[in-house]
Amino acid sequence: MTIKLYCFGESGNAYKAALPLELSGLAWEPVKVDFFQGETRSDAYRNDVNEMGEAPVLVDGETHLSQSGVIQMYITEKSGKYGGATPQEAREVMRWCFWDNHKLSSQAGMTRFLMNFLPEEKRPAEVIAFAQGRLRAAYQVLDAHLADRDWMVGAAPTNADFSCCGYLFYPEPFGFVRSDWRNIDRWLSGIEALEGWKHPYDLMPGSPADRV
Repeated sequence: MTIKLYCFGESGNAYKAALPLELSGLAWEPVKVDFFQGETRSDAYRNDVNEMGEAPVLVDGETHLSQSGVIQMYITEKSGKYGGATPQEAREVMRWCFWDNHKLSSQAGMTRFLMNFLPEEKRPAEVIAFAQGRLRAAYQVLDAHLADRDWMVGAAPTNADFSCCGYLFYPEPFGFVRSDWRNIDRWLSGIEALEGWKHPYDLMPGSPADRV
């Protein structure tokens, strides 16, 4: 049975689920969520897809999951990949996924939305500046961690990599300049070199160009 992933290209959180699905070799297909037309706020979506009104959502037969970290865990259960090679590594993978969700992706997703997807006159400059300060602190932690390693945990890519990179391939400005962070840049190049890697706008339906 083909796994369905409710997602849209602009979502870094959806990319965290779509990328390991694509690389794992599991059969899957994207189902476009029209976020910018309010689909996730509709009664139909909340009743039939996700009561939280969020994407991504994975559907595999009777299995129905939301939250990118939980979806990553399921991909690991199905494929045997990306969860860490030992129990110690598995805990470390989860540690970095939790860190990313709290310190990196939450700030990056909000800042990118405020700077690019709101009308210019509604963009709160002070909020953006504060969030970018938080992001710089997160980039420093990430860059330092990657100084002497190719992957976030262990000797191979894991869900920690796919979580922490979720927003860092997007071209829209939000306070991340890849060339400013040597170790992050090298790490992202390693992810791009993985067989089957795709940019979020190539992997999932939906991009800002569709709304021009």
